[in-house]
Amino acid sequence: MGRLGAVTAPIWLDLLDETARLCQAYGRTDLLERLRQQRSQLLDPQLRVVVSGEPKQGKSLLINALINAPVCPVGEGPGVSVPVVVRYAEQPSAVLVRTPLPGSQPSPDPSRTEQRTSVPVDQLASWLRRLSQPRRDTEALRVEVSMPRALLASGLVLIDTPGVDNLHEASSPHSGLPRGDVLLLVSDATRELSVTELNLLLQLRPSYPFVIIALTKIDISPNWRAVAERNREQLASAGISAVLMPVSNVLRLHAARANDKDINEESGFPQLIAGLASCLANKSGSLAATAAGLTARTVLEQLAAPLRAELVNHPEKDSSGSMTRLRQAQAAVDELRRTTTRWQNTLNDEIGDLLADIEYDLRDRTRQILRTVDEAFDEADPLPSWPVFQEWLEANLVQAAAANYTWLVRRCEWIAQRVADNFRGYGYDVVPDWSLLPVEEATAEVPAIDPPKVERSTPIQKLMTGLRGSYGGVLMVGLATSLAGMPLLNPISLGAGALFGGKSIRDEGRSLLKQRQAAAKAVVQRHVDEFFMRLNKDRRDTIRAVQRRLRDHFLAVTEELQEVIVHSFRSAKQEADADAVEWNHRQRHLAHEMRRLTALYEQAQELLAPQGETGRAVRMATR
Repeated sequence: MGRLGAVTAPIWLDLLDETARLCQAYGRTDLLERLRQQRSQLLDPQLRVVVSGEPKQGKSLLINALINAPVCPVGEGPGVSVPVVVRYAEQPSAVLVRTPLPGSQPSPDPSRTEQRTSVPVDQLASWLRRLSQPRRDTEALRVEVSMPRALLASGLVLIDTPGVDNLHEASSPHSGLPRGDVLLLVSDATRELSVTELNLLLQLRPSYPFVIIALTKIDISPNWRAVAERNREQLASAGISAVLMPVSNVLRLHAARANDKDINEESGFPQLIAGLASCLANKSGSLAATAAGLTARTVLEQLAAPLRAELVNHPEKDSSGSMTRLRQAQAAVDELRRTTTRWQNTLNDEIGDLLADIEYDLRDRTRQILRTVDEAFDEADPLPSWPVFQEWLEANLVQAAAANYTWLVRRCEWIAQRVADNFRGYGYDVVPDWSLLPVEEATAEVPAIDPPKVERSTPIQKLMTGLRGSYGGVLMVGLATSLAGMPLLNPISLGAGALFGGKSIRDEGRSLLKQRQAAAKAVVQRHVDEFFMRLNKDRRDTIRAVQRRLRDHFLAVTEELQEVIVHSFRSAKQEADADAVEWNHRQRHLAHEMRRLTALYEQAQELLAPQGETGRAVRMATR
């Protein structure tokens, strides 16, 4: 009889161990170390929950609400800029850990790889705020906080990460931490998931067996249910598997202070805690299996890639196949040379067309504005209507600049795709990961227009004009009436003088109006011309910067392809001298190794097949 009570190792553990042996056999120490870390973490009963998201979404407040303790700074000030690891201990404590980064100055004491500094728990928030200042790139900082909380005593470890403002920063908050078991993304309910959050999920989802999205601030968002539904639609459209849980940090903290179970239930935290507890209960089961399957599959793909490439690129018969590959490699070099010429011509031609089109579009938009101004000031008086006109002009200039810049961005993206199409035959997705300034930033600065210097017609000027005009009328009519024996100044001559004076005043007013209209048109013309010259210079600079960026990017792609092709060329030349028998032996060995990798890959796929089991368990636990 066999031994009673024998413990059978889980399948995922055997899979990781077998994959680790292959990594060691292939000399992939980097992959071997990754598997060892993953194995150690999955055997650890603790559940590491990495809390991530954009700034000011309530990450730190959510952790405080979960454990009912102010361990993370919250408020309008700067948030945490270093990871904060919160775990269980019987006595509260906090430690600042400094870990040298690879390649930094070595420590004077080689036996010490970390520096640990105790931090008073009551001063933890101020310490974290001071750590929000920029730090040197020679060390990684984290704060380890221990609290006596029943939630943490169950094995839950919460890791608060700095806020992520863009995709470039997406991996940095997670690089210095142990790999997490669960990703908890925090997003508030006042808006839908942002592009940064979706990109963050797409980047981190393959590294985490389970993802929870905490939809915070439902207490101040009456439409949070609609936002949650739209978020679920976005996740489904992006192919991201995640469980969305609406919560309110404020209600949770209020319920804790008032010891109110109803408010606590309304906060959504019981469901979140139940979901985390379900993940903790399933860590050694479906969660560990899924994590092991994800890691093993990634490692196996990296192990199989060079073997598969060798099988595809080598002949199946004798050394004549090596010569064929040599000729193919030479043809690939020639084709790459032609491709280089094509994409450079495409880039230069399209950039030249873009410069002309953008300038013409901007000129056309400003001319339309000037035509409208001319038509308006042919009738209107600029003196009383200038404030309203100034607002209209600035708004239309901003609108013209925004429309012109939007078209520029679209054309730049189209040009990048046109150039990238030249590399389609290589199976490369070489469209650069880049973006221009947002439209709001690109059109934010529009210079104010100074009002035209026009003269007002004062009452004294009108009186003098009327007197000058009436003098001639009185004199002419008075002389005519004097022939009839009437005096020079009589009612008829005085009436004629009044008519002539009024006409002079009206003529003078119309003359001043024409002068004001002409002055306003001239001021607007100069202002629009200056706006066009400055904006056209900015657009040309932007286009040239895009051209240089695309040129450098595709030159790097070309060099990478050239390196691969040259390497293939050299390998083919060396293999042409090899013995056919040796190649056949190598081919059989590669096929055998590929079968081993394929078998392990299928095992990893089987572990991933029921990966929705954890999600179903969490949903059942949160009902």
